[in-house]
Amino acid sequence: MAEERKIILGFDVGAKTLLPYLLNQKIKIIDYIIVSHFDTDHIKGLFTVIEKLKVKNIIIGEQFEITNNYKELIKIANKKRIRMYITKAGQRVNIEKDLYLDILWPNPSNVIIENCINNNSLVFKFIYKNLSILFTGDIEEIAEVALLEKYKSNYKILESTVLKVAHHRFENIFYRSFLKRGKA
Repeated sequence: MAEERKIILGFDVGAKTLLPYLLNQKIKIIDYIIVSHFDTDHIKGLFTVIEKLKVKNIIIGEQFEITNNYKELIKIANKKRIRMYITKAGQRVNIEKDLYLDILWPNPSNVIIENCINNNSLVFKFIYKNLSILFTGDIEEIAEVALLEKYKSNYKILESTVLKVAHHRFENIFYRSFLKRGKA
């Protein structure tokens, strides 16, 4: 599978860029890796890193479409005995004192079939003391609408100090909604 991955991608960003950078920074142990979803552009560099370094924990969202990338990650994690957190909306992952993730999506009771991998990306709010960052993976407008609907009775859950804009784009509902409220 690793050879197939290199041939398909033509360039192993993990081996050629990410791993050398981490080693140059003298990083040999990673406490947590968070995978937003399993599109190749979001996971391809991590396989080499996970295989070569000690990784203690990996956090992913519950999957509704099982991909080869997902299977590969599970295989490597099992082989290396890495603790896996498979999360869904409503859960909290405690990292350390004053640092945790509130998982906002995916929502097993509202799985989005259209572009399933992206629209069921892991969406979470990273919270450290008074700082919060909302990470939105690669969700698209259909998932943004579903999130806004899910949390409409408690919109504060979505408010954050920083918003990581979803799906490589600037124009989206979260962005416009947060700007209107002055929260982005």
